[in-house]
Amino acid sequence: MRKKRHKSTGKITKGTSTSLLLSIGIHAVLFFLAGMLVIFTVVKKEEQVFEPPKAVERPKMKLKKPKVKVKKASKPRPSRIVSKTTRNVMPQIDLPSLGDMGSGGDEMIVGLDLMEGMTETTIFGSGQTIGTDFVGTFYDLKRDAYGNGRHRTRVEAKDIISKFVRSGFNPATLTNVFRSPNKLYATCFMVPTVRSADAPKAFGEDTGGWTWMVHYKGSLVHKDGITFRFRGHGDDVLIVRVDGEIVLNASWPGNEPIYTPHWQSVSSQTRTFQLGNNRAAVGDWITLEPGVPMEMEVVGGEIPGGHFCMMLVVEEKDVEYPLNSQQGPILPMFKTAEPNHDLRDIIYKNLVPGEASVTNGPVFSDLAQERVAKVPSEGGMVEEEPPADADAEPLRNWSLASGKSIEGEMVSFVAGQVVLEVPGGRQVKVPLKELTAELQEYVELMNPPVFNIEFSKKSEQVLVETTTLTTEDPARQFDFSFGVTVDQRTTREYRHELSAEYFAIGQQL
Repeated sequence: MRKKRHKSTGKITKGTSTSLLLSIGIHAVLFFLAGMLVIFTVVKKEEQVFEPPKAVERPKMKLKKPKVKVKKASKPRPSRIVSKTTRNVMPQIDLPSLGDMGSGGDEMIVGLDLMEGMTETTIFGSGQTIGTDFVGTFYDLKRDAYGNGRHRTRVEAKDIISKFVRSGFNPATLTNVFRSPNKLYATCFMVPTVRSADAPKAFGEDTGGWTWMVHYKGSLVHKDGITFRFRGHGDDVLIVRVDGEIVLNASWPGNEPIYTPHWQSVSSQTRTFQLGNNRAAVGDWITLEPGVPMEMEVVGGEIPGGHFCMMLVVEEKDVEYPLNSQQGPILPMFKTAEPNHDLRDIIYKNLVPGEASVTNGPVFSDLAQERVAKVPSEGGMVEEEPPADADAEPLRNWSLASGKSIEGEMVSFVAGQVVLEVPGGRQVKVPLKELTAELQEYVELMNPPVFNIEFSKKSEQVLVETTTLTTEDPARQFDFSFGVTVDQRTTREYRHELSAEYFAIGQQL
């Protein structure tokens, strides 16, 4: 160790070597820098690159296209889905008809999905209701409730209908019988002799024309009140029930006691006059109060098949009717509405002339209707004249092209002037050209010009040579030519289309 002497004091002190201290300091700095390098040096890892495996070559398969033979004329066959259900039979429930709905203060709107082919008019009813009709339900007695065929004899079929009638027309007695889901709505029961298979066909059922039954249900009502009785004939079954009581059994003669042993006609005229393919039965007298409805039900049916007939007519009390060739009355058919052209054509197709009237007689409805007179004429019943003011022009609003309007009733149209009677009885004249275009057309249509219409007919006889091999005289043929001439008598221009119809009715001898 080195001794050091101080100049100021002259004393000697002990100390460390300078080179050692310098070495220690240098090593300390080096250690410190090494630590810093360890902390702040970031080791950068090499990035790994993903290399996908090589594709494996799979053996290729040769696929053959399937060959299907298709017949060009082949059509898809309809498939029928049959569901199995338990054999517990539930009673069928009669829902209220549409004619019974909406009669109160709150109207009910019901949407109907009509089946294809069920909208046309048939002699058994139409696929659409008008509110005053009878709802018809078809029962096929040779099928069970599930639609399966079941053999039933004539006696068994008659027994089913008999139990239904004697039960008070209770549908619960028909739970083991097939009931068609399709309904028809009838305004009359005028079915002259037709093929019995027409009934199931009308209801959309593809079944035979034997052992079936139709049940119609509706309201019997008359606007003004009436006293009358039914007459009718059915082949095989026609039974009418009003207000819970049988009023007519016009089934095939001899079978009446099977269905209504407790009812029979008391009229001396029953089974006297021909109607359809047998003689008509006469029912009980019925009195309807004005506008008061009664429940009415009608049953028609066929047992052996072949032909079917169901004709129901009305006889009013103390009314005289024109007579037919049998010296029997030509009675009007029962109806709840005037028949349209289609229904009339269907009825007339098989109706024997003089047996019944289609267009005359009362209409059993509480809707407004034209009355029919109770007096006979050469061609049948004639209509009463309507009241004097029935065709009176009501007050209407006459709009002018200027924007003004006049309320009044049109009295006449003279020299281009429309004469209006306004409230208070005063008459005013308005030039036609001052009205709106719509009202000008209305006035012109309401006041057509006067025409002279003349019809002409010419005939010519022609000899037709039919053969040259005999000496017989040639046939004679008459050719007729018909025409019509229309001349306008007034000079006023008429800008609307006119048509004239000429009906020539002839008979070949």
